[in-house]
Amino acid sequence: AGRLVKGFALGAGILVVGVEGEYASTSEDAKTGAPSVTTGMANVLVQTPIPLAGLQFYATTGGGIYRERLGTTHQETNVAANTGGGVKISLLGPIRARLDYRVFKLRGEPLHATVHRIYAGLNLSF
Repeated sequence: AGRLVKGFALGAGILVVGVEGEYASTSEDAKTGAPSVTTGMANVLVQTPIPLAGLQFYATTGGGIYRERLGTTHQETNVAANTGGGVKISLLGPIRARLDYRVFKLRGEPLHATVHRIYAGLNLSF
């Protein structure tokens, strides 16, 4: 089921390599049987050293913890890994748009062991 994900990330990078920590949360949709999923991840990313035509591409991978819940009958908390990539698009000065796609592999006994996320947000470069 497609649902809205809310969260934030804080990171730092030097030229080609960067690190970030992120928190994201998706609410439950009882009608479709889609559980809420909350993640806390630490990621490493490799990016082009300078923007090419205002675009800076990157690949990312990382791991952390997740909690999946559905109603009062199901809860799973365990570790997860994620892999993905995206692009940072120069907008105005240090402000960039960030588009990102990731695949999460949830360990343990989740209702859905693989979760796909598409992110869109703003990025501040300094």
